[in-house]
Amino acid sequence: MQQKSHQILWIDDEIEALLPHRRFLETRGYVVTAATNGEDGIELLKQQKTGYDAILLDQVMPGKDGMATLDVIRTINTQVPVILVTQSSDDKFVDVALGKQVTDFLVKPIGVAQIASTLKRVLEQQHIVETQIPGRYTNDFNTISTLKASQPGWQDWIDIYVKLLKWDLQSDRLAEQGLQETHLEQKKECNTEFSDFVALNYPEWVNGGVDRPPLSVDVLDRHVLPLLKENVPIYFIVVDCFRLDHWMAIESLLYPYFSINLDYSFSILPSATMYSRNGLFSGLFPADLARNYPEYWQEKSDNGTSTNQYERQLLEAYLKRNGISIKPGVKYFKIFDLRGGSEYKKRVAAAAQVSLSALVVNFIDILTHQRSQSEVLQQLAPDEPAFRALARSWFAHSSLYDILRIIADQGVHVVLTTDHGSEFCNRATRAYGNRDTSTSLRFKIGNNLGCDENQAVYISKPEEYRLPAENASKDYILAKDDYYFVYPNEFYKYKRQFQGGFQHGGISMGELITPVVTLTPRKE
Repeated sequence: MQQKSHQILWIDDEIEALLPHRRFLETRGYVVTAATNGEDGIELLKQQKTGYDAILLDQVMPGKDGMATLDVIRTINTQVPVILVTQSSDDKFVDVALGKQVTDFLVKPIGVAQIASTLKRVLEQQHIVETQIPGRYTNDFNTISTLKASQPGWQDWIDIYVKLLKWDLQSDRLAEQGLQETHLEQKKECNTEFSDFVALNYPEWVNGGVDRPPLSVDVLDRHVLPLLKENVPIYFIVVDCFRLDHWMAIESLLYPYFSINLDYSFSILPSATMYSRNGLFSGLFPADLARNYPEYWQEKSDNGTSTNQYERQLLEAYLKRNGISIKPGVKYFKIFDLRGGSEYKKRVAAAAQVSLSALVVNFIDILTHQRSQSEVLQQLAPDEPAFRALARSWFAHSSLYDILRIIADQGVHVVLTTDHGSEFCNRATRAYGNRDTSTSLRFKIGNNLGCDENQAVYISKPEEYRLPAENASKDYILAKDDYYFVYPNEFYKYKRQFQGGFQHGGISMGELITPVVTLTPRKE
């Protein structure tokens, strides 16, 4: 049943011959206003105070043709759906029309049923989708509840998280349906149970457990090494602190350039750059890295030095261990700012030959840390949906997007991933330690640490987690769920200061479940 009388403007020089079509649409509840040429159609559009719900526009007309008429229509109304009636389905013509914001196409000869179904899709799809949201959400809610009740494994938790994120991307529609609170509560419960699941199973995963998820240390083995063995040129791109929902927000921007294969990995613990990214580039757990390559391992920053300054060397050592020799050798670059992005874009454009080129992009991580210190950024990105939108906006205007399009044009494969994600932290939990304890909010390293073990994981035997243990009293504590650490002295002061920040280093779905994306150029 028609929800309302939709106002349709139909511009066609043979409009009289289309009288049966117009009458059929009127029986379906459409009010059709006719114009025999582009100029008259434009005047009608200007005069209609309430506006038209859609415009049917013939492409081939004497005088001002459809495309020229469309140009004027868009100066008057940028939002009204325009359905172009054309005799051509040529790709170049379609691309031009889409660039001028054509909503849909009808290719002649057209029947009344075809016109009606196209109008229904264009005008009523949103209403139809919205009426189906409660049922679809209920189905997913029940599926997730069933999975949680059946002792889910790591693959189940990925499936649960992906379902939750798909609804996150429709948070506005959930709010309109009164379902947002239900969704947030289920997501919170899932995060808590996931944190407990990881805390229980992680030591077994890293010590030879058969059924373990792919971890940071496995990414090169699973996604880069097979391509190198086939002599496929690769760009290995690591976007620091890049959450799975960030990827889901930008994925559609890459459809025109790449075929996309999405896989997943779990960040190693702690889910912080010095551990997970060194693990990513070396293929080694932190304890093994510290033991086998002590010259490249640095757990604490001294005098401002980076804890990740040897990524190129770690990658070269990984290739050597696996018997891989490539020419030209490994290229490595790290983008911190606009200047670095512009410089690397020039390098990519000028590259004559690539074997393995590694790129680290730090913007999201920098944004995450700067947000905690900037009231302006906190207002721009007060919550997860806003932060996700900010990440998409950055990518759409970034040098990274330009770089990926250049790579696609060169026909080179890309493996794009991250070292870890982040968690939106809203609850404080007490941590106990001495002056030498590290300052991170989601994990701490020190001697004789203490925490609430309902809200954090206490690691008294780092070797069980494949973490370095230089002395018998060295401990780690990792915050679970959305908790962040605050010391007991002035607890409430620092609780208020750090609440609502995006942090990493702990155990949560947002930090641990990360995308690993293989991009195959369409122009190969």
